[in-house]
Amino acid sequence: MSVHHHKILIVDDDTEICSLVMKHLQRSSYDAVVAHNGKQMMARLAKGGVDAIVLDLNLPDTDGLELCRKVRAEIDTPIIILTARGDPVDRIIGLELGADDYLAKPFEPRELVARIRSILRRTMRAEAAVGSDNASYSFNGWTLSVDHRALIDLDDRMISLSGAEYRLLRIFVDNPGVTLSREKLLDLGAGEFGASQDRAIDLQVSRLRSKLRRDATTEEFIKTVRHAGYCFDVEVISSQ
Repeated sequence: MSVHHHKILIVDDDTEICSLVMKHLQRSSYDAVVAHNGKQMMARLAKGGVDAIVLDLNLPDTDGLELCRKVRAEIDTPIIILTARGDPVDRIIGLELGADDYLAKPFEPRELVARIRSILRRTMRAEAAVGSDNASYSFNGWTLSVDHRALIDLDDRMISLSGAEYRLLRIFVDNPGVTLSREKLLDLGAGEFGASQDRAIDLQVSRLRSKLRRDATTEEFIKTVRHAGYCFDVEVISSQ
């Protein structure tokens, strides 16, 4: 019986870093492929089969943040950002655009491998849960398809969700009208939202709100309750 080795795409124009990361990934039984710019990255992703992306922000042909946005709009493959930029705003923007984690350069390769392993483990748990549950949730014309782990909007368009976005929305639709503190959301997320801090939840809420927003006049479903947390303030109909 063949054994599936997760394939990790390393996107960095620094050949020494690529070689170092590839060596550590292969030692941990991962398959690793390399792209040195945005064009090569998109061409490799088009072939399919990539389980996670390690993305440097400073690429010669395309800004890494723009690549992150573009990839997340099309697929939900986990993305770990590598950045030598000192400004934490770049990291925050990366998370808001859909990255699942980030690591500052210089970094310890073993820590990167550990983060990849953690993200893939969470992804597999979420996929297993989806496979055992065929429920759907409807609210104000929207549908959350558990089978496809995706949002379906009022025009029947499917909107892909990252693992963290899907988990957060599942928590909200399972608890409509209930005010949930950031601590409670972190606890229910079981590590899905990255760093255990309030900012991690705020970033995920911001990303989820943007996907639930059709235009500037759209009512927010996720209400901020001052000094208390967040509330999914809409009627939810569940079908099993």
